[in-house]
This record gives sequence, structure tokens and C-alpha cells, in this order.
Amino acid sequence: MKASSPLRSEKEMIDLGRQFAGRLEAGDVVALNGDLGAGKTHFCKGVVAGLGSGAEVTSPTFALVQEYPGGKWPVFHFDFYRLDSASELDAIGWEEYLDEAGVVLVEWAEKFPQVLPEETIQLRFETLEDETRRVSEV
Repeated sequence: MKASSPLRSEKEMIDLGRQFAGRLEAGDVVALNGDLGAGKTHFCKGVVAGLGSGAEVTSPTFALVQEYPGGKWPVFHFDFYRLDSASELDAIGWEEYLDEAGVVLVEWAEKFPQVLPEETIQLRFETLEDETRRVSEV
């Protein structure tokens, strides 16, 4: 993915996530960076659905991690927004999740880039002036 066309609705963001899921393999880590409201969680909804899970995806802001089984691979959905330091990830088993045969999605990954594997797929979510959204791989 270079950069998406402007996305005009939540449905379009979810559809983009579904399409993106087709390129993922077990063990992939995807960093989702961008401002509040830029579409990261809706994109995750699409990825989870695209991998075949019927789970209802919610923002992990307060839980810090949500697990979605039932698809081609399990999805581990993290949100670093409320974390103050990378050491807090130890308490929720970050390293163990990276060893699982699943897909790891990380919202607000830019807060602690040092904990991400070198091969992490980096995505940037933007809200454009006309309130559409764009997703780019960086």
C-alpha cells in the first residue's frame, strides 16, 4: 500500500482494512500511527473481519489489549495511548504476544517505537482538510 485514495466513510476505512488483511501473515506486526479520530480502530475492524473473525472489534484504549480469535490467525489489538512508559508493556505480556502465531495491531505505536520488531509494517493515518481520511505505508 503506498497511499489510499481519500476515504469518505467508516465503511470505506473498514473495507480498506479487509483488503489489507489479505497481505498479512502470522507473526506480522502492524503499527497504526495518527491522530485521534483518524480511523485506526475502524481499519482494525476491517483487518479482523478480513482474517475471517466474526468478533466485535472495540478500541483497546482502556483494556490496553483486545484479543480476537476465530479467524485465519488470532489478532492481538494493542493501544499504547494511555501508557506512560514502554516498561508498562511487560505487565501485559508484550513479548509473549510477539511470539504468538497471530497478527499484532498497535494503535499509537509511535509512542514506543523501540519495542516494535524491525520488520513492523508502519501505517500513517491522516485526517485531510475536507474531513476525509488517508492511510499511507511509511
